[in-house]
Amino acid sequence: MAGPRDEFPFSFAELNAFLAVCDEGTISAAARRLGVTQPAVSIALGELEARLGTRLVDRAVRPPVLTPAGALLRQRASALLSEARLIAPEMREIDRGRLPLLRIGVIDSLARSLTDVLVRTASEMADEVAIQAGLTAGHASNLLTRKLDVMFGLDDLADVPDLERWPILTEPYVLALSPGLAPPATLDDLRSLAAENEFVRYSARSSTGVDIDRHLRRLGLNFPRRLEFDTPYGVLIPLASGRSFAITTPICLIESGVAPDAVVCAPLPGPRLTRSVTLVGHPDRRRRAPKILAEAARRELRASVTSRLSRIAPALARSVAVVDD
Repeated sequence: MAGPRDEFPFSFAELNAFLAVCDEGTISAAARRLGVTQPAVSIALGELEARLGTRLVDRAVRPPVLTPAGALLRQRASALLSEARLIAPEMREIDRGRLPLLRIGVIDSLARSLTDVLVRTASEMADEVAIQAGLTAGHASNLLTRKLDVMFGLDDLADVPDLERWPILTEPYVLALSPGLAPPATLDDLRSLAAENEFVRYSARSSTGVDIDRHLRRLGLNFPRRLEFDTPYGVLIPLASGRSFAITTPICLIESGVAPDAVVCAPLPGPRLTRSVTLVGHPDRRRRAPKILAEAARRELRASVTSRLSRIAPALARSVAVVDD
């Protein structure tokens, strides 16, 4: 009689060895990291490939590279092992009603505004809190691989099922100019402004930069690409020391920390362009962490954004629409 069918074509040890090879780049380095012999890692990798029926690593090149199947497994295995490592701590904490760890990603432009309230709110629910500031794309990848529990970002991952989504705010894109530059009233004025002054961009690595580039292409505006930055500070600081301009948002102005007299703000000519920030997270039905974090963030932004913008750019003081709880 045939034995029972192996329902899972891998073990956690094999997946752990495979991920170590992915992270370290070589089998020998993975073995050192795991504290085992190089043959042990090779055997684990070979058995994993045999049981899955496909090659995961192309060993014909140096250093070895992942095959398409290997790249897919790396993403899935990372998420699976991250979840597995949380099982024991969560079992120990279940009676206390607390999370062992809460990992939050925050878009760069909200880090200054939200870090304090998120630390305070998350600390009431979890023994350990980890907050990462950065670009939406990186946070989205970490959320999907279970390296983050929630993220505040510009991508609501609408095509990914089984995630919670809590809208936070909507805001317009506006012009920021060096003092002394006349705000353009029309698209032709904007072209003339760009012909005579430096346009400072958000990097195409950022969702904000992608939105702005797409909008300019729709309008037929092709500004030279000479200066670009990932962060609001990087984009806006050159405006204080030269004749330049940027397309940004009110929240980015706050995050940049620019002095009130360092930039001049004006509406963006042409069709209105906006962006929305959403909290996206893995469901936590018992503790309701995504909902609680979203409500705390909204309250903080309603209480602080208008007053901060009143000091930096009074005309934009009420331009940010924070969602009601």
